[in-house]
Amino acid sequence: MIPQHEVPSYLTPHEIGPWGDYLTQIERVTPYLGSLSRWVETLKRPKRILVVDVPIERDNGTIAHFEGYRVQHNTSRGPGKGGVRFHQNVTLSEVMALSAWMTIKNAAVNVPYGGAKGGIRVDPKTLSQGELQRMTRRYTSEIGIIIGPNKDIPAPDVNTNEQTMAWMMDTYSMNEGATATGVVTGKPISLGGSLGRREATGRGVYVVGSAAAHTIGLNIEGAKIAVQGFGNVGGISAKLFAEAGAKIVAVQDHAGTVFHSNGLNVPKLLAHVAEFGSVVGFSGSEEKMSRDNFWDVDCDIMIPAALEQQITETNAHRIRAKIILEGANGPTTPQADDILHAKGVLVVPDVLANAGGVTVSYFEWVQDFSSYFWSEDEINSRLTRIMTEAFNAVRQVSVDKEVSLRTAAFLIGCTRVLQAREMRGLYP
Repeated sequence: MIPQHEVPSYLTPHEIGPWGDYLTQIERVTPYLGSLSRWVETLKRPKRILVVDVPIERDNGTIAHFEGYRVQHNTSRGPGKGGVRFHQNVTLSEVMALSAWMTIKNAAVNVPYGGAKGGIRVDPKTLSQGELQRMTRRYTSEIGIIIGPNKDIPAPDVNTNEQTMAWMMDTYSMNEGATATGVVTGKPISLGGSLGRREATGRGVYVVGSAAAHTIGLNIEGAKIAVQGFGNVGGISAKLFAEAGAKIVAVQDHAGTVFHSNGLNVPKLLAHVAEFGSVVGFSGSEEKMSRDNFWDVDCDIMIPAALEQQITETNAHRIRAKIILEGANGPTTPQADDILHAKGVLVVPDVLANAGGVTVSYFEWVQDFSSYFWSEDEINSRLTRIMTEAFNAVRQVSVDKEVSLRTAAFLIGCTRVLQAREMRGLYP
C-alpha cells in the first residue's frame, strides 16, 4: 500500500494506476540504497509534467480535441529520452510511470539519458492519414517548448512509427528554422535514422532472453515460447527466437489468439498480420483459443510485449513458463511479481529486457550529431555487447544481494541516478 503522502494531488489515491506499481518498485529497492536513500524522494516525483490540448480540423470540417502529455521524470544523467504513444487509454499515471521506468532503464544499461515519455489519448485507427499528421504536428508544436536534441528526445512507442517521427522532426525543425535530425530517434533512414533501430527492442529481448535461458540451463532450440503482443517488439523477438530453433506456440494480439503445439510459422504469421492487421484468421493456427486461456499455455518462455499491467495477481498463478521476458513496459504488477517469484519463475524485467530500443536510439542520436553512420552489423554487435554486459551485471547483483532481477536492475539504475543527483547537488 503506497502511503498517502506519496500520491500527488493530480492523481486519485485509490486509482493510482501504473504509477503505483512504479512507486512500489522504488519502495522495494530503497533498503538497498544505503546513504543514497537520502535522495530517493527525487525518484518519486517527476521533474516536469506538461499536459496539452491538441486541436485539429477533421476531414469533415469539424474540430476535434485530444489530450496530450509529455512527462520528464529525471534528467540528472542527461536529456530526457522516451517514446510517444497514441492510444485511447493513455492516462497521466501511465505516462508518468513510463517516464520513470525510462529513467531506470537508461541508467541500468548505462546510456547517458534521463527518463521521459509522451502520449496522446486517441485511437489512431479512427483518424485518416491526414488527420493523424495534423494531430502529430500540433502535438509536437505544443510540447516543442520542452523537447530538443539536448533537452528531451522522443521516439516511437505504441501506435507510432518512423512516419510519426518524421512529422515530429519536420515540425520541430520548421519551428526552429533549421533541420534538427537529433530531436527524435526511430526516424526513417533517409532522415538520419539508424540501421537496426526498428528491430532493436525485439533484438534486445532476444539477446537478454538467450542469456537468461543459459543461466537456468534452458536450451533455446526446441524451447516453447508464448508471445503477447505481435507488433514491433513481439514480432521481431518471435522471429529471432524462431530462427534460433525455438517453437512459438502461442501469439496473442489486440484482436485474438493463435496457437499451435508444434510451433506457428512465424514468417507467415508476420505476413498475415501485415496484410490483415491482426493474428485473427491465420490459417496456420491449430486451434482457436480464448483470450484468457493464453495464460494457461504450456511454454518455457513467455514474452508479454503488449501493454502494462497484463500479468496480475489474478492470472500469475496460472503461468507455466520458466522465464518471463518483459518486452512491454510494466506488464507485471508487484503482486504478480511475488507470485511468480514464489513459483520459481525467472522474471527478466522491462528495464533490462526491452532496453535494446533506447540503446540503438542512443546510437542514432550519436550518429546524427557526428553525421557519420555505422553499418547494421556494427549496430547489432554494439547492441549485443551492451545488453549482454547489462544482463550479466544485473544477474551478479541479484546473486550477491539475494534479490530478484528486477530489484537488482533497479538497484543499479537508482544508484547511478542518485549518485548523479548527489554530485550535482541542488540548485540554487
